[in-house]
Amino acid sequence: MRIDFNEQQEVAVPGMNGGEGQVIARMYVGKGGKIIPARLPAGSSIGLHAHPTSDDVNYVLAGEGVALCDGEEERLSAGVCHICPKGSSHAIRNTGAGDLVLLTVMVER
Repeated sequence: MRIDFNEQQEVAVPGMNGGEGQVIARMYVGKGGKIIPARLPAGSSIGLHAHPTSDDVNYVLAGEGVALCDGEEERLSAGVCHICPKGSSHAIRNTGAGDLVLLTVMVER
């Protein structure tokens, strides 16, 4: 299967999960989960939320940030992968001057 995210409209989501600023994303939703290329502009965040039915894998393509997963802080930068396993809670915050660019894959299980 081929997914061309260039053909999908970008959507800006203000205050995602109670976070600051906005998240700008394109999304593919399938039976087994979601694939989401997204960017968080400087000062933006995704608020603390749970993943009761899925693993949430966030690969950092560009930028700098911090993830808080089950109370533990993890530094994010290009080439780093943050995983919030099923049953855990996490938040992500852009701490850099530019966009924090993520490729997120949510796998239902």
